[in-house]
Amino acid sequence: MTLAAAHVNTGDTAWLLAATALVLLMTPGLALFYGGMVRTKSVLNMLMMSFVSIALVTVVWLAAGYSLAFGDDIGGGLIGGLHQAGMRGIGPGSVHGTVPTVLFATFQLTFAIITAALVSGAVADRTKFSAWLVLVPLWTLLVYVPVTHWVWGPGGWILDGLGALDFAGGLPVEITSGASGLALCLVIGPRLGFKKDAMRPHNLPMVVLGAGLLWFGWFGFNAGSALGANGLAAAAFLNTLAAGCTGLLGWLFVEQKRDGHPTTLGAASGAVAGLVAITPSCGTVSLLGALVVGLAAGVVCSYAVGWKFKLNYDDSLDVVGVHLVGGIIGTLLIGLFAERAMTGGTEGLFYGGGLAPLGRQLLAVVVVAGYAFTVTYGLGKLLDKVLGLRASEEQEHTGLDLTVHAETAYDHGVLGHGAPVSSSVLSSAQKVKSQA
Repeated sequence: MTLAAAHVNTGDTAWLLAATALVLLMTPGLALFYGGMVRTKSVLNMLMMSFVSIALVTVVWLAAGYSLAFGDDIGGGLIGGLHQAGMRGIGPGSVHGTVPTVLFATFQLTFAIITAALVSGAVADRTKFSAWLVLVPLWTLLVYVPVTHWVWGPGGWILDGLGALDFAGGLPVEITSGASGLALCLVIGPRLGFKKDAMRPHNLPMVVLGAGLLWFGWFGFNAGSALGANGLAAAAFLNTLAAGCTGLLGWLFVEQKRDGHPTTLGAASGAVAGLVAITPSCGTVSLLGALVVGLAAGVVCSYAVGWKFKLNYDDSLDVVGVHLVGGIIGTLLIGLFAERAMTGGTEGLFYGGGLAPLGRQLLAVVVVAGYAFTVTYGLGKLLDKVLGLRASEEQEHTGLDLTVHAETAYDHGVLGHGAPVSSSVLSSAQKVKSQA
């Protein structure tokens, strides 16, 4: 056993191994959550956008992403170096804190995966799958990796310079995915029939199952971010549960008051909103703070998902309304509810810390959201010009499952090997494929 390996804590390592598996499970959970929310003709495409993100982000992360995000800073707090590209120099004896470095890198990889997958919900039903395969790796390197270095990397300007707090990913995960989703919405344009057709979720049990898997995995996401089996992990675990509950109740309260009936979709969405908001604050606020954070997110996000109809941007599955808005709420409320017992030093306004913590949180939110939006918008415009981001009208009208993947969710197989498909649909699909 090497000297470094002797410093590995087996309890911390065991917990982080489990947490890593939980976070990875969130991406299939997200696939089900998103898949149930789209129309039947694009279910499989939605699942594929999440699943393929696992493979794409993993390759990019191991090749360069981890080193750029968590390597020693080489750019004034903006980016890490490439000295660990390809995981060079990282072996079984390498240690990060009290866990193996290779495990820490894998844990962080699962965060990068689901962040990329989250973006897909904003442009569901109308994005070319081939363009998505190019967008995900580039977006991961140009947007997610730099922001992660700012927030968690050694020498990152938000972590070490500004002193803003983010325990488990409000900035690099929630706000980044939400702002990027908004940018792509504007680049790619609205779906055919936006604001005219109902476009209701086709399978609510599937949505609830996906939300349940997300909630289950979120315990690994948040409590795992303590990087140890300790009291902070336990507090983050309880805060995650509490905020998910008050988020759910807050959303249902709004629906009952506004619409006269609480809905299954509202319950699932409210829980996710509460979980989004508690992500940055689960390790910085008390249980009371967590309850308030979740409730605020459930109430505000239930209204925010309707902004797209007033402002005319087609955020298909409410990535902006839930993840961007929820992430902002959770990050800003740290400035009000942070407690010394959780943070080890910083206190929020309501606990005698003054306005400075809130100001730091606000600055971090503005810069991260602005950076993610700007770079994603530019990247989207470039790829749209070179490759074309949007599927053709015929593909979108017929459905991406059939025209892109040559299968549907309900014929149990690929064209020619499953149940009969109508001749008109088959002809349309074959025509589109021949033109591709």
